[in-house]
Amino acid sequence: MEFDSIDCMTSSDVIDDDDEIHHHNQLSSLLKSHSNNGSSNSIVSPAVHSSTTSVHELLECPVCTNSMYPPIHQCHNGHTLCSTCKTRVHNRCPTCRQELGDIRCLALEKVAESLELPCKYSSLGCPEIFPYYSKLKHEALCNFRPYNCPYAGSECTVVGGIPFLVAHLRDDHKVDMHSGCTFNHRYVKSNPREVENATWMLTVFHCYGQYFCLHFEAFQLGMAPVYMAFLRFMGDEVESRNYSYSLEVGGNGRKLIWEGTPRSIRDSHRKVRDSHDGLIIQRNMALFFSGGDRKELKLRVTGRIWKEQQNPEGGACIPNLCS
Repeated sequence: MEFDSIDCMTSSDVIDDDDEIHHHNQLSSLLKSHSNNGSSNSIVSPAVHSSTTSVHELLECPVCTNSMYPPIHQCHNGHTLCSTCKTRVHNRCPTCRQELGDIRCLALEKVAESLELPCKYSSLGCPEIFPYYSKLKHEALCNFRPYNCPYAGSECTVVGGIPFLVAHLRDDHKVDMHSGCTFNHRYVKSNPREVENATWMLTVFHCYGQYFCLHFEAFQLGMAPVYMAFLRFMGDEVESRNYSYSLEVGGNGRKLIWEGTPRSIRDSHRKVRDSHDGLIIQRNMALFFSGGDRKELKLRVTGRIWKEQQNPEGGACIPNLCS
């Protein structure tokens, strides 16, 4: 590609020849210093990591530091920024404070079209390389992107891989950790008439070499106070479908049973809860299960997790019960 054939143009103003030549030569010099004799079909080769990184820095917005996508704007002095930040800075260049106008930097937009860059989660294991404009879409769904902390009792902003989050839940949130595919939990609340969204518990299970989060909480469903229990899988949605679980509560000759597939922690705790994808127990029924004078909640929740196996003959999934 001939850099001298690329130009920055304006949609409402005309750049004089001296300014145009100055900016043109400045951009060409920057690009040529990073090209390392790339082929005519590509400004930079993905294999030349340092070169690619340097050119990528040219496409980084100086305000938000995110990658710039068309329209890319510039001031009369050649400073660039993304379209989102252009409105934030009230049409003033954040670098030289000159009025921005409506100048498009077509040169950088052409450069962006020719780049191929590794996924930003390459350090976490993603091997993919994408054209510049496809990269952002991939990163939003990349299987290697970090997970949000599944702890729902606070607005925790910690992100990371599964082993890191397991240690974080144990050490920072003091979450109970259990091994095994069956569980038997007893939830006690002295004043069950107080139903608040903050009333909840979390337990982490290690089973089949994976980690699962068991949530139990009280909240208001419309006008009715309810308790809800559900399981989330600490991994991606596709892998979560390999597992199933059951939950059971009961007492006084009655029982409720729920069976389902654990949701991935890619889905937020609130999203799972608001979709009612779990065992929901009306408060009156929960107190009935508790026995006694029904003034104290004493609810026992039992359950198990099993792995679905593919039947090699019929193609259907058959349960692999945990011993």
